[in-house]
Amino acid sequence: MAGTAGAECGNLLDYSHRGLATSKETNLCEAHGGQVILVVNTASQCGYTPQFEGLEALYQKYRGEGFVVLGFPSDDFRQELDDEEATADVCYVNYGVSFPMFATSSVKGESANALFRALNAATDEPGWNFTKYLVDRNGEVVERFTSSVEPMNSRLESRVAELVGR
Repeated sequence: MAGTAGAECGNLLDYSHRGLATSKETNLCEAHGGQVILVVNTASQCGYTPQFEGLEALYQKYRGEGFVVLGFPSDDFRQELDDEEATADVCYVNYGVSFPMFATSSVKGESANALFRALNAATDEPGWNFTKYLVDRNGEVVERFTSSVEPMNSRLESRVAELVGR
């Protein structure tokens, strides 16, 4: 089945990642193939951390139309907590995040997780926390947004609406 899933999703989503503060692995193709996906590298102690609110609002607004946000905490810019449970508290308790969050991992360079190696090859690696990658239903990277682009009421939201067919 993994080979079939990879063929249906393309190489971009043909990976599994462990969830944040859990041992459960999620195959991205099986869980999110055919969806419009916003992949975001996050950090708990960054000036952009309040964007979790906008990311959650974007997810809630469009999730019924096949849209999902996938969050990947990273300490590549030295602004993530050392404890995954503490990171989970920031996401789930402080900001009410309900979209999938994954285990802390690298998102740039040779040590980047498999998804980010593919995203970086398709566009460019994150320059900072809260870089956003928009992926269409075919698993193709459509656009990369910098950290300063807010999730709601922005070009990012317009592109999401366009891709989900609004």
